[in-house]
Amino acid sequence: MMDTSIVAIRGIPNYQIVSTTDFFFPLVDDPFLMGRIACANVLSDMYSEGVTEVDNLLMVLAASLDMPPICRDIVTWKMIEGFKSLAEEAGSSVTGGQSIYNPWPIIGGTAMSVVPKERVLMPIGAIEGDALVLTKPIGTQVAVNTFQWINIEERWSRISDVISREQLERAFDISAMSMERLNRKAAQLMWKHGAHAATDITGFGVLGHAEALARNQRYIL
Repeated sequence: MMDTSIVAIRGIPNYQIVSTTDFFFPLVDDPFLMGRIACANVLSDMYSEGVTEVDNLLMVLAASLDMPPICRDIVTWKMIEGFKSLAEEAGSSVTGGQSIYNPWPIIGGTAMSVVPKERVLMPIGAIEGDALVLTKPIGTQVAVNTFQWINIEERWSRISDVISREQLERAFDISAMSMERLNRKAAQLMWKHGAHAATDITGFGVLGHAEALARNQRYIL
């Protein structure tokens, strides 16, 4: 299972085009932060294959038809600004993209880079005895989803006896900061320490992605 598309360049031996596309609906209330999270999410697919320098980013954007026009303009531009700001921090830039109208706002993009073949970490080389290293804390999806229950009394009553509002707000803030943090340093460290395989953990969680990674190795794990 690949987090990216890897294609040989015709006429240019030993170089490959590595690319990925990803997008999603808002996870946080702050549109600027949401733009940064979306950018980090797109770039993480590249970093998981050991690509530390991303040549180009295209933005995928949907402006919400369900918002009043003035709110839609503010939210949309803030998402754009957030996405571009993290792209610049990653040493890349946004050079174009596609935008549409949609009931819900959407933000994401496509990342592309031309990379020497030996600088792509194919996710198939894990061996027995390898250590599993997580570059970010787990539990983000739980924190984000349950945070949405705070103002829904029927749902909040299901968990209010195990966590306080203050604890949940703190967990949400930590999750948001984690989601906007780039995995670029982790990708650089993979090369330094000789990692054998890696993957980006998102919607399927640690178990789902670990199982998929294990199934697709060169050697039986």
